[in-house]
Amino acid sequence: MVEMERCLPRMRGSVKWFDPAKGFGFIVTEAGGPDILLHVNALRNFGQSSVCENTSIVVSVQQTQHGLQAVEVLEITPPEGGDSGVPGMSELPEEYLLLALEPARVKWFDKVKGFGFANVFGRGEDVFIHMEVLRRSGFADLQPGEAVALRIIEGERGRQAVMICPWEMALEADRPVG
Repeated sequence: MVEMERCLPRMRGSVKWFDPAKGFGFIVTEAGGPDILLHVNALRNFGQSSVCENTSIVVSVQQTQHGLQAVEVLEITPPEGGDSGVPGMSELPEEYLLLALEPARVKWFDKVKGFGFANVFGRGEDVFIHMEVLRRSGFADLQPGEAVALRIIEGERGRQAVMICPWEMALEADRPVG
């Protein structure tokens, strides 16, 4: 006899902390209760390798012998604006949301320096990524070779990312959001 598949409960909360070097962090649920373990594998299956604190997140959870654990990330919403302290970076102009997502790979990113670069597929020039764009997009860090989707503008010194999204978003919709 085939056993019916159990539907895992979904929970909404915010990221308490996440350490990409350790590969895990915790979620605090809106409903209260115990923290939920968030392993990097659940994030990678969603298309990200990190997530920043206070990011809103919806996950499917299961009870393990060590407590609740996220088994699937269903939704990530970056934290609300606020002044980043970097001129022009605290608010994302609405027209930027209309830019097409471009699939790219991270060339390198240095959290200490606060910036890095990515390469868009089929283009030769690098795309600049600032730490504040990373945070505003809900990422805590980027790894070399990581696949992402970027919304890009032409800046004074070349192309620069204004938004970073999971890789799958560029694959699902090669169209502007609006």
